[in-house]
Amino acid sequence: MFSLIIKEMMHRKLSFLLSLLAIITAVALFISFFTAGQASKRETVKLMLNMGFNLRIIPKQTDMDKFWLTGVSDYTMPENYIKILADTKNISYNHITAILHQRISWRDKDVILTGLSPEAIRSDKQNPMAFVINPGSVYVGFEIAKHIGIKKGDVIDIFGKNFTVEKSLAESGSDDDIRIYGNLNEIQNVLNMKGKINEIKALECLCLIGPGEDPVTVLRAQVEKLVPEAKVILIRSLADTRQKQRTMADKYFSFILPIVLVVCAAWICALAMINVRDRKQEIGIMRAIGYGSGRIAILFLGKAILIGFVGSAVGFAVGTGLAMRFGPEIFKVTAKAIKPSYIMLLWSVLAAPAFSAISSFIPTMVAVTQDPADTLKDL
Repeated sequence: MFSLIIKEMMHRKLSFLLSLLAIITAVALFISFFTAGQASKRETVKLMLNMGFNLRIIPKQTDMDKFWLTGVSDYTMPENYIKILADTKNISYNHITAILHQRISWRDKDVILTGLSPEAIRSDKQNPMAFVINPGSVYVGFEIAKHIGIKKGDVIDIFGKNFTVEKSLAESGSDDDIRIYGNLNEIQNVLNMKGKINEIKALECLCLIGPGEDPVTVLRAQVEKLVPEAKVILIRSLADTRQKQRTMADKYFSFILPIVLVVCAAWICALAMINVRDRKQEIGIMRAIGYGSGRIAILFLGKAILIGFVGSAVGFAVGTGLAMRFGPEIFKVTAKAIKPSYIMLLWSVLAAPAFSAISSFIPTMVAVTQDPADTLKDL
C-alpha cells in the first residue's frame, strides 16, 4: 500500500505538491503566528511594566484627603510587611517593593526623599521594574539636578551622610522630578526611621483573579488577611489598560488562527475530492479485483498522513524562518527573546498528519462508497 501511495504521488505531482503546499502553509502560518503571539505577549508585558506599578499599599489610618494632596502618608508601618506579602504564594500581585517617603527641606528646596527596597519578584525570568540602587548611591530627580547643577558622579550630603549621584533622571513631568531616591536602609538611617516604611508598591497579577471577580475586592481581601493594618489602592487606569491590551492580543490571534486552519482544511479537502474524481475508474478496477473498502481508505488517508508528515517539517522550518526574520523588526523590545520553539515541531509532527487526514476524510468516504459497477461501465 505504501508503494502504491508513493507511485500515485509521483504520477500526480501537481496534486501532491498543491496538497503539500496547503499543509506547509497551515503549519508555517500557525508557527509564525504562535511565535509572533508569544513575542507580542512579552512585548506587551514589557511595555506595560514601563508604565509603572498600579498597586499601592499604605497604612490603614492614612488620611486619604491629605494623601491625595501630598502623595505621601504621614503614618508608617513595619518594614517586615513586605516579607510577609512576598513570602505568601498564590497571591494576585507581583514585583513588590517597600518604600519610605519623606518630604524634607534640602539646600533651600522642598524635595521628597525616597528609600527603595530591592524588589521581591516571583519569577527568575522577570526583571525589576524599579531602580536597583546600590548602597552609598542616589538617583536625583530632573528638577533638583537642573536647579542645583547636580550631575552623575557628584557627591552630595544629606543630613550628614555623603552619597554618590549614580544617575540624574530624565524629566518625567511628575513629582518624581523633585525626588532623591536612595537605598531603603540608608534612607531609614538618615531619617531616624529604622525598620519603618509608609508604602508598598506592587503590580497586580490578573492571572490569579477569576473571571467576573473585581480585582480590588480580591486584592484587598488578600492584603487585609496578611497585614490587617494596611489598605490597598488600585490605580484603575493602569490596571484597565494592561487588561485591555492583554485581551486584545489574545482575541486577535484566536480570531486569525481558526480562519487560517479552516481555509487550509477546505483547500486540502477540495484537492482530495478532485483526486477521488480523477481516480474514479482506478478505484473501480481495484474494487473489482478484490480491494476492500479498508484498503481503498488507506490509499487516500495514508497519502494525506504522509503529506502531513512532510509538510509539518517543512512548514515548521518556513514558519520559524518567517518569525526569526520579521519578528525582531516588529517586537524590538523583546527581539532577543524570539527563538525557535522546538516543542512546536513535535506538536506539528503530531497535529499536521491528523489535520490532513481529517481534511481528507469526506473525499475518502466518497471513494470508499463508490459502486465499482458504476465506475467501470464507461470503460
